[in-house]
Amino acid sequence: MKVLHTDKAPAAVGPYSQAVQIGDLIFTSGQLALVPETGELVNDDIQLATRRSLDNIKAILENAGSSLEKVVKATIFLDDMDNFGKVNEVYGEYFSIHKPARSCVQVAKLPKDAKIEIEVIASL
Repeated sequence: MKVLHTDKAPAAVGPYSQAVQIGDLIFTSGQLALVPETGELVNDDIQLATRRSLDNIKAILENAGSSLEKVVKATIFLDDMDNFGKVNEVYGEYFSIHKPARSCVQVAKLPKDAKIEIEVIASL
């Protein structure tokens, strides 16, 4: 197992890695809508938060030699399923042609009271 890290995505806020690589697969940890440079949480607008989370994932994957086009599975955690449509709009911009398998669930609470957290599995 290879631990992955990039300064272009937020540092882990606990005892875990941004991502790990096993063979040709990359497993990202859930990415909150944290701005890497400041640690600030984007939380006022669900679409901006979704974009920030996906940009963090993109940075991790690209640093590992992969890309969003190689994502095979995404999991989205929302604090409010009423935001599903708005999240889908932004998600569709990132995955317009390539559409990985996906799950989306509402959770009781996310770290830092975030509105969204996204994790992916991608190939190299």
